[in-house]
Amino acid sequence: MTTFADLGLSPSLLKALEKTNLKMPTPIQAQAIPHIMQGRDLMGLAQTGTGKTAAFGLPLLHRLLDLGHPPGPKNVRALILAPTRELIAQIKANLETFTKGTAVKVTMVVGGASLFKQAQALSKGTDVLVATPGRLIDLLERGDVSLEKCAYLVLDEADHMLDMGFIHSLRKIAKHIPLKRQTMLFSATMPKDISEIADTYLRDPIRVQVAPPGKPIEKIVQGVHFIPNGDKARLLETYLKTHVGEQALVFGRTKHGSEKLCKLLATWGFKVGSIHGNKSQNQRDRTLTEFRTGELDVLVATDVAARGIDIPTVRHVYNFDLPNVAENYVHRIGRTARAGAEGTAVAFCAPVEMGELQAIEKLLKKPIPVLGGAPWAADIVAAAPKPGQNRGQRPAHKGGQKPGAKPPAKATGPRPGGHPARSAAPAKPMGGTFTPRRQESGKPGGSQRRPA
Repeated sequence: MTTFADLGLSPSLLKALEKTNLKMPTPIQAQAIPHIMQGRDLMGLAQTGTGKTAAFGLPLLHRLLDLGHPPGPKNVRALILAPTRELIAQIKANLETFTKGTAVKVTMVVGGASLFKQAQALSKGTDVLVATPGRLIDLLERGDVSLEKCAYLVLDEADHMLDMGFIHSLRKIAKHIPLKRQTMLFSATMPKDISEIADTYLRDPIRVQVAPPGKPIEKIVQGVHFIPNGDKARLLETYLKTHVGEQALVFGRTKHGSEKLCKLLATWGFKVGSIHGNKSQNQRDRTLTEFRTGELDVLVATDVAARGIDIPTVRHVYNFDLPNVAENYVHRIGRTARAGAEGTAVAFCAPVEMGELQAIEKLLKKPIPVLGGAPWAADIVAAAPKPGQNRGQRPAHKGGQKPGAKPPAKATGPRPGGHPARSAAPAKPMGGTFTPRRQESGKPGGSQRRPA
């Protein structure tokens, strides 16, 4: 079996690896590292959670360690672009683990933080700059950083950068980087535009693919509940209570809805936090730290957390709202079953979300096992309130069945320990929508209203 030593990495990197949980290379690491060390451009396709950061980080650092002199003022030797602040922070933390005890300097720049302090940090130059595209452009336009001597470009989570509209930013940044460079592109899915990016920015690249694009990790046990929007939160509460002390990520579609759900879960006694675009960078960093250290059991997030967040203790992912982009489902559920562990992923599907579910199952090339309810009938879907209307109202026919159809069996709910039940029984509809009402005891209850 291949070891990190077999890959020819420098002794200082091998020494740093001994102090981490990385004992043996993952398939993407074993295949990508030799090509990158040889100076080849590379397109790496691998499932989320398989170690792509080390796959490009280790060989990149190996090449930089040979230089032996510091970069000039404002200069950058290697640039790593990623779409979200959380992913940038994680990449930087991983690289600093590998470079401990060496002279290699790693700097990060993201939006939501002090532009002045970031300019100061770059004034003496850096070996590796990890950046979100928007903030890097700000610094380039101010003249606070130069990419004229940048010899390495890494595009991490390239598909998500496309989803977030960063293609124009990428074009602006690329103009500042020499054509003579080594470029690496990494992604978990393979939309059509990725090939176009590769053709534009990579030269005769090696393609390394260790799993079909868009395919989730096999150890994730998936399931779907067909349930009205107004009943989702109570079903989520039921699940969370079956695995108290085990960490769960809950994904919502909107910033407002996610925050509202977080506050509702807090009133029900859960140790919960939220991250989304309305939170400052300091708030997001603090919440993620609390989740990583176990102070929080539940994290409610928009898709800002769906990429690259590596928290090995997450055992459960709940898609409270299905994503509009099918590929994001793969990234969301990839937050569990990290590094070979097991995990569960449960999706809640309201009538208005049938289209999203069908797109997800088309991407997966197989149906998601039904845990509750039954697929919504076409007339229910047609009558469902569209976004912007009141989506919390229950449809006229229970469980998605057509009039006169046999009603579904009683729900069995999740199994003890957090693993979804394998039956096709639906969760018992709670009816209506809800929000906690203060009673004399101070406990939630009373009239009900949708949380998100």
